[in-house]
Amino acid sequence: MTTLPAAGSLRPTRTATHTLGPVEVTVQDRDRTRPFLLLHGGGGIATMTGFADLLAERTHSRVLLPTHPGFGGTPKPETLTGVTELARLYVALLEELDLTDVTVIGNSFGGWLAAEIGLQKSPRVSGAVIIDGVGIEVHGHPPTDISGMTLEEIRAHSFHDPAKAPVPPSAGGTGPSPDVRALIGYTGPTMTDPTLAGRLGELDLPVHVVWGESDGIVDPEYGKAYAAAIPLSTFTLLPRTGHLPQVETPEELLGALLDLGN
Repeated sequence: MTTLPAAGSLRPTRTATHTLGPVEVTVQDRDRTRPFLLLHGGGGIATMTGFADLLAERTHSRVLLPTHPGFGGTPKPETLTGVTELARLYVALLEELDLTDVTVIGNSFGGWLAAEIGLQKSPRVSGAVIIDGVGIEVHGHPPTDISGMTLEEIRAHSFHDPAKAPVPPSAGGTGPSPDVRALIGYTGPTMTDPTLAGRLGELDLPVHVVWGESDGIVDPEYGKAYAAAIPLSTFTLLPRTGHLPQVETPEELLGALLDLGN
């Protein structure tokens, strides 16, 4: 069992000298407010809210959790035509908030988005975590096509133990949910970009790729291929976990992230 570090102990003390007029002052900085940008997948923001609370509580960090335009009934402008455009929007958000040393954490579609944000090479981003991401093409291991599935079918593919899946208020019905339709609007029905795997080689920041061993949307071999395409990557497989570790096994996911200092 992973032993978690004490809250607020993730960042080392930094010592810097500041010049104040004719005087130089050396200051030890114990800033513990490292920012995290959390990016949800096709299940919407509800799949990330619990983990956002857990991450903020355990690390005393600043945790940002946006709703992607078009999800949750929010408007989506016509200029947001794909994942790259959405990545540029979030880099602009980091600029607007004047954030630095940001770790971007994304699940599923959010993992693809985290990779695209890293590829923007913003100096404000220092690392990324891809949790059961989609987006690349892996021969013999295509993502499961969810475009025609009911919510119940999607949950069965997404969880090691479907009993742990949250039941939305409007459970039932046929066809994809509005959030799944919003997802496909960004990714296309295959949820892949033929150029992404090659472009991942341009990532020049540390990336932790985390995968659920029971993922029925994109299997662990797909995850290993994702990690292999990224030069500075580390791969972790979580047992008894499906496509949404932050929902099904949040403590194990947090332990894996903190073990690597992300």
